[in-house]
Amino acid sequence: MSEGIGIEMPKYKCHKQVWALKIRDVVCHAHPDPGVSIEEFSKDPKFSGGFLFVAEEGYAPIPFDAEWYRKHKPKPGGYYVVYQDGYKSYSPADAFETGYTRIEEGRVATGRRTSARHPPWRSPPRHHGGIGGDD
Repeated sequence: MSEGIGIEMPKYKCHKQVWALKIRDVVCHAHPDPGVSIEEFSKDPKFSGGFLFVAEEGYAPIPFDAEWYRKHKPKPGGYYVVYQDGYKSYSPADAFETGYTRIEEGRVATGRRTSARHPPWRSPPRHHGGIGGDD
């Protein structure tokens, strides 16, 4: 991929470890008028966010604020991703699944225990109990 440049740009391989959950559903706080779409309402200052529901069992819905939603625009099938520094993001399924391989430590598959350190989403909430306000 050279993007119209005379020489190819340097390539990089990802080697970081992240915590991630596949998103089953994205539920936003609705506008009182059912004719207003979430995309339209998300631009309104009254929009306050919503919840991510994940595919794996054992996890509560993950709240997010309007700023995080506007920045990441999460979709079902994609991934909620938390980096080692605590940054919370969204990744489309194809990009995530081609770039990461699941690490099976402890009982990761059941979500009961990953390691001695707790994953960031199990830490005490820093901002209103959910995602946002920390990037």
